[in-house]
Amino acid sequence: MDNRSRSRQALESGLLAKNLELVLEAFRRCTFCPRRCGVDRLSGEMGMCKVGRSAVVASYGPHFGEEEPLVGVGGSGNIFFSGCNLLCSFCQNFDISHQVVGEMVSASRLAKMMLSLQAMGCHNINVVTPSHVVPQILEALVRALEKGLNLPIVYNTSGYDSVETLKLLDGIVDIYMPDFKFWDNEVAWRTCRAKDYRERACEVLKEMHRQVGDLVMDESGLAVSGLLVRHLVLPNALAGTSEVMDFLAREVSPDTYVNVMDQYRPCGMIPEGGDLDRTITREEYEQAMRAAREAGIHRFDRPRRYSLF
Repeated sequence: MDNRSRSRQALESGLLAKNLELVLEAFRRCTFCPRRCGVDRLSGEMGMCKVGRSAVVASYGPHFGEEEPLVGVGGSGNIFFSGCNLLCSFCQNFDISHQVVGEMVSASRLAKMMLSLQAMGCHNINVVTPSHVVPQILEALVRALEKGLNLPIVYNTSGYDSVETLKLLDGIVDIYMPDFKFWDNEVAWRTCRAKDYRERACEVLKEMHRQVGDLVMDESGLAVSGLLVRHLVLPNALAGTSEVMDFLAREVSPDTYVNVMDQYRPCGMIPEGGDLDRTITREEYEQAMRAAREAGIHRFDRPRRYSLF
């Protein structure tokens, strides 16, 4: 069995260098995500994500609140990027995504963060909200891999991605961890101004699964490759859980590993008195789990350690 990460294999084969050139060229007229802002980010211009040439890192370190197959004993090596291409009005990390706080980093600095996480004993490099900083991540990966990085790369995304961008990550990313936030595009428009969220999420989840398949774990239960899907249950069934789970079981794989999350809370720009201005009930969460099982999904992450119930 080849114990090298996909990114290391991509470095050694030349795939990583080739794809880095392609994404840097695309940086001149940014179309990395469905927003397709078309700005010259290589020259420092900013689109909807509010990030230009350099990535901004809000924080990094071992994270023990992620999904069980990512955490193990050493934690998931999370790097939280500021800015976002989706900008949900109820974002649980509103200050990071909407206000772009943190350290503006060079490729060398980002590479050092990755190597530091490996030295701390983390089991993977978990790039959180990466869709708008793919070029910066690949630049850093080249440097980190050349200095000994050999951990799986986790692409931890909102699901509002571009298939064209994902194809440039084929053979580089080990584990895809997308959200599937909404089925109803009216809800997506109202909360994120993304009227095509469902269509984009459906196509990118299929592409992710094509690249990496179902989630695979080693003998200790740690994820080494594959797809892991997150779905946040919203009040009043606004996430469309039943339809999302039916899509996953029928069009992706009934063996998809899913984290049905219960920790929604109103924050960010949620108006008082609206249909999102409350946490979910136990009954709503249990109904969501029943819908997932009835659809044929059977691989679930353990309930969150910080459950609201």
